[in-house]
Amino acid sequence: MDKQSLRQHISSQFNAELEDVRQRVLAMGGAVEQQIVDATEALMSLDADMAERVITNDHRINQFEVSIDEECSRILARRQPTASDLRLVYSVIKTITDLERIGDEARKIARMASDLASQERMHEQFREVQHLSRQVTAMVHGALDAFARMDADAALAVARQDRDVDREYEALIRQCITFMMEDPRTIRRVMDIIWCVRSLERIGDHAKNISEYTIYFVMGKDVRHLSIEAAEKEIHG
Repeated sequence: MDKQSLRQHISSQFNAELEDVRQRVLAMGGAVEQQIVDATEALMSLDADMAERVITNDHRINQFEVSIDEECSRILARRQPTASDLRLVYSVIKTITDLERIGDEARKIARMASDLASQERMHEQFREVQHLSRQVTAMVHGALDAFARMDADAALAVARQDRDVDREYEALIRQCITFMMEDPRTIRRVMDIIWCVRSLERIGDHAKNISEYTIYFVMGKDVRHLSIEAAEKEIHG
């Protein structure tokens, strides 16, 4: 094998390694999305068995993070990537950290669902929690889709949704406080709901973070800690 062929072979191997890591991130993301859906369903139906499955399945998310992180470390040591390849590895490492934390939040919701299953049923108005869950699940899905397509504009659109999630979160918290004031007997139950709502809001934050890593990977621009308006100017000039 001559030097040119060897370089092409090494380059082909490297590209295959990067693509494998990228696909594993998306597989991890799919598992995390399912955890959010199942945890919310356990909460809404007060299904202790489903809640327990979510708690048990969290180890799969942790295993994903460990294995992908190890592979990224091997790539950094063996390939010493530069430019966009280095940004991809960096973005993957940051993304799987946020995905693992989303998994932790889903596990927390499942634990609250298990606790609530032993109490009286929730007020029907708490169905609004399910709407918030759908919003943040859509954010996670959108962030992963933007990562898969390397689409900075789609990633920015996901980050923009975080404002809607924050507004809905604040409205739900106010509603919870009203329930507790009107009937102190609901305090324990409503406090569990508040913790669930807080976890959902944090999931939205993590989805926003993943979107920002995609923007960094694609554009080479760090938009963390910038407002949406400032991020748009940074991307489009």
